[in-house]
Amino acid sequence: MPNLFTQPPRLPLIAPSILAADFSRMGDDCRGVLEAGGDLLHLDVMDGHFVPNLTMGPDMCRWVRGALPDAFLDVHLMVTDPEMYFEPFVAAGADHITFHVEVAPGDAAAKLCDSLRAMGVTAGISINPPTPVDEILAVTEHADLVLVMSVNPGFGGQAFIEDTLDKTRALASVLRPDQRLEMDGGIGPKTARAVREAGCDVLVAGSAVFGLASENRAGVVRGLRGGAG
Repeated sequence: MPNLFTQPPRLPLIAPSILAADFSRMGDDCRGVLEAGGDLLHLDVMDGHFVPNLTMGPDMCRWVRGALPDAFLDVHLMVTDPEMYFEPFVAAGADHITFHVEVAPGDAAAKLCDSLRAMGVTAGISINPPTPVDEILAVTEHADLVLVMSVNPGFGGQAFIEDTLDKTRALASVLRPDQRLEMDGGIGPKTARAVREAGCDVLVAGSAVFGLASENRAGVVRGLRGGAG
């Protein structure tokens, strides 16, 4: 599969988060948001330790891959020991894996990015709202994608934290043309424009997309991307 994050054109990408999907009909629900214009699927993986919640593991990735063989699967590891999960998620069909700078700063982040690319997937580094932006600015050169959390990770449906746009602008000013800048948390029709204007070109949206009736999703996806709803 082509590298969705670095290939042209540089249009904003919309990444519906499957944490907000109907788990009883995951395959059909994910297919529906892609047919409505979503570009990729975002998988939020939480270990109950790095964040106070447990979500999904490699089997969910494997089942989604089986149902949607052509989908781009963007795995976000909100875990204390990300390297332990690399091989299982790659084997399950992940196309991209992001880990957190809070658990892998400095040289550790560079090593993990190299490990992921050696496994055939792209590598991302994420930062939480309380973490100083300098910690991720020091390692952005190693990543294919940088992810700014605009809520404190752990649960869906949280309110957008406006101050995280300052991190976004700082990162957007230093990233290369072949790197993407993603934001996750509280993104919907009311916040998407500010997120795009701050420099993000991958927008993760959960309930803003999956929470709608199927016939209303395409309009919201267009709006998140910056087109008419």
